[in-house]
Amino acid sequence: MNEFSWIFLAAVVVMTAVELWLSLRQGRYVAAHRNEVPAAFKEQISLASHQKAADYTVAKGKFKRAETLYGSVILLLWTLGGGLALLSGSWVPFETGTVSGGILFFLSFLLIGSLLELPFSYYKTFVLEDKFGFNRQTPSLFITDFFKQTVLMLVVAGLLVWVALWMMGSAGELWWLYLWAAWMGFALFMMWAYPAFIAPLFNKFTPLEDKQLQQRVENLLSRCGFKSQGIFVMDGSRRSGHGNAYFTGLGSNKRIVFFDTLLNTLNEDQIEAVLAHELGHFRRKHVIKNMVVMAGLSLLGLALLGWASAESWFYQGLGVSTESDAMALVLFMLVIPVLMFFLHPLMTSLSRKYEYEADDYAASVASADDLIAALVALYKENASTLTPDPLVSAVYDSHPPAALRIAHLQANHA
Repeated sequence: MNEFSWIFLAAVVVMTAVELWLSLRQGRYVAAHRNEVPAAFKEQISLASHQKAADYTVAKGKFKRAETLYGSVILLLWTLGGGLALLSGSWVPFETGTVSGGILFFLSFLLIGSLLELPFSYYKTFVLEDKFGFNRQTPSLFITDFFKQTVLMLVVAGLLVWVALWMMGSAGELWWLYLWAAWMGFALFMMWAYPAFIAPLFNKFTPLEDKQLQQRVENLLSRCGFKSQGIFVMDGSRRSGHGNAYFTGLGSNKRIVFFDTLLNTLNEDQIEAVLAHELGHFRRKHVIKNMVVMAGLSLLGLALLGWASAESWFYQGLGVSTESDAMALVLFMLVIPVLMFFLHPLMTSLSRKYEYEADDYAASVASADDLIAALVALYKENASTLTPDPLVSAVYDSHPPAALRIAHLQANHA
């Protein structure tokens, strides 16, 4: 172990400790407020629903703590524990320093990682979600989804790794800059292709059949200056009882998507308000702003990789002696989430700002009261706690707590 090994180990320990402490703090705070509905929600949320949300939050916290510990152990086993060195050694006959050998090494790492995560995914679906009445999946559907996701991951990752390894080997010292440009191009392509070619592999999308609701949605889109390729209903209830709505796509391939569970939960006024909120992200250019932020972080990360991948201490400090482009990519994948963890509060703060702006926009083109009613209904339907720990929420929650969102709407759009 060298100096970088100790820095990495300390970062993993600190990250894990902070995550566990925040999770325990959240559990204690939610449990302490379990027996009384907040005053602002007493007329809309029953005590039984409030307690279900509290119990669901506490249960998710226990699961997350186990997942956090497991993930940290796996991370250390891959790196300082010699897992990557062992995996690399198993591909010696294929020469991991070559493009083809590097692709095989990288894809085997991804496949093993998916298999290691499978037990937690199964438990979350068939134990945790099922206990609180949200799971709709069957074991056969779960297995089918896993197979599709794995095949898709290997195909897409194989193509990206081939491009990355080719550039790393032939594009000179600025390969990371060319790779960043290629990555941005791929990200834009996926935003365009996802709604039409990827999402239908997992869910069924049918045109909205309710003509009255369709007309209201089209009128809203016209008022907001938004053009889409259609309004679709997704069979979310096939897998989960949670409801949602979103718009997706890029350019001429944009579309509006409602979960069927959401249509069964909200009335037309509330649906219009929720969609207005989603369109607010479009009108306030949040998608573009997020893309710029991600592009900047990606550029910084790849520049960091370009520097570190040429240094022996980077490999040796993470438990491997084999220096190759493929190994550098894998190590980068493992290290970058540790670094990104410490940016959580900043990214969360930015996301919350966008949510308030989208709420304000929705109130200007629809109804603040309908949006408030929709938010309360969705918090109840999804068993989202109304009393998160303020510090934990500030670190993790991309959306402001229900009480703050509703107070903001009432204060600014009464």
